[in-house]
Amino acid sequence: MKLFEYIERINLLHKLISERRTGCPEILAKRLGISTSRLYVVLDELKLMGAPISYSRETQSYFYYLKFDIEIKASFKLLDNQELQNINAGITFNNYEPLLFL
Repeated sequence: MKLFEYIERINLLHKLISERRTGCPEILAKRLGISTSRLYVVLDELKLMGAPISYSRETQSYFYYLKFDIEIKASFKLLDNQELQNINAGITFNNYEPLLFL
């Protein structure tokens, strides 16, 4: 599932940045299994969320210039009929049939 892959990728990125052992952008992108351009997008997204990320040409590694941590949470629960009606604007679908086949 893509969500879990993304979470794993962010956790690995955070670990490597925290340990100052990311390597250059090309190497880091390869370790994460993404393109270099996608890596820059992810780094920019993290920076927009407040991550104090910088790059050292001397050590060829990204690092946090302030103490920083990332916490990602996902929770799952079964919904009762009332919650389903609230989500679906009052309509419930029995037997979880796809809309296409109703």
